[in-house]
Amino acid sequence: MQTIALAYSGGLDTSIIVPWLREHYDARVVCVAADVGQGEDELRGVVEKALASGAAECHVEDMRKAFVEEFIYPTLRAGAVYNRKYLLGTSMARPIIAKRQVDVARQVGADALAHGCTGKGNDQVRFELTYMTFAPDLKVIAPWREPSWTIRSREDALAYAAERNIPVAATTKKIYSRDRNLWHISHEGGVLEDPNQAPPKDLFIMTADPEDAPNEPEHVTIGFESGTPVSVNGEKLGPVELIMALNTIAGRHGVGRADIVEDRLIGMKSRGIYETPGGTLLYTALSELEMLVLDRRTLAAKDAIAPRYADLVYEGRWWTTEREAYDAFVNVIVARVTGTVTLRLYKGNVIIAGRASKQALYDERFVTFGEDDGVYQQSDAAGFIRLYGLPMRVRALKDLELAQNHKQEGEGAKDTTLAYA
Repeated sequence: MQTIALAYSGGLDTSIIVPWLREHYDARVVCVAADVGQGEDELRGVVEKALASGAAECHVEDMRKAFVEEFIYPTLRAGAVYNRKYLLGTSMARPIIAKRQVDVARQVGADALAHGCTGKGNDQVRFELTYMTFAPDLKVIAPWREPSWTIRSREDALAYAAERNIPVAATTKKIYSRDRNLWHISHEGGVLEDPNQAPPKDLFIMTADPEDAPNEPEHVTIGFESGTPVSVNGEKLGPVELIMALNTIAGRHGVGRADIVEDRLIGMKSRGIYETPGGTLLYTALSELEMLVLDRRTLAAKDAIAPRYADLVYEGRWWTTEREAYDAFVNVIVARVTGTVTLRLYKGNVIIAGRASKQALYDERFVTFGEDDGVYQQSDAAGFIRLYGLPMRVRALKDLELAQNHKQEGEGAKDTTLAYA
């Protein structure tokens, strides 16, 4: 009997895969559940559920701190945003989950790795690129892609679970596919598959409806050191606690919702609803602080890297030299991005209320309309403009010369014609 290490969440798909693997592979199934901040409700009883489904073991690994420090913060510092709005919550989590799954597989002597990703999604790529990196010798089992897998819908999956008395949270009425971690929660499926259908009000979990949010605004100040968030309202917080605090603050004001029709890696478009309350505050605040501290060309260079970093994360290419090189580049750029940004939250909106940094390149002495100082003399601008516009001036002078020559040639030809006549 072979041993299969299964990436396990306790959700609908992975719950039914445990008995399916046993039935089709006569295998010993070891479940690996990574705690990346999905919450106590989702993890409560996950070991018991796995064992009741037929698993031989279930390992629950607390990966929250590593998830924030090694995945979320680098992606945040890079300013990576996919398809203009997606803050990559699911994408960032998959590499750390898959890596831990491989570690456990080695510990228990597994012959194969399995996941519950569908053949239409991005996650299959993210998991399997990690497998290729750390366990190229192990077989990969993806039930959704196998001919013997007869489950073609979530309704089929619910029926399969019911036949085997496997408890699941999904129902035919609330059939959304959700993924939650410390950074965000995503919602897909059901009525959301119609991009012209507004999400139901009861869909949201992490954020209040902006209409029901407090009628008074709230200010929150976020402190950064070298591009990494370190404090909320002056209080130093660890990485996990900081994001949890911002999720609570932003969530009660309805901040952080995104309705996205995104381009999946495999080529099709999909529609998803994302809630990233604390992350929305962090991206907004860090961007503002960078504009205060970084010079124009450095900021432009960082902005050029951001979409490439986002593509890399979205496509599961985390464990690459490319990502390490981007991180090194970004870390140099944000070395001086230290300071605070104050945000005003109101009815789903985030408004900049203030920013401060000892490293700021902005200096009131240089931009004031008052008297000139020793750093900048307004009369210097004349020489600058003359040199800055030199290519345009040269081009214009050349055009004038050509036009004059053309005119003279035309007049000469006219004179010759008259003389001949």
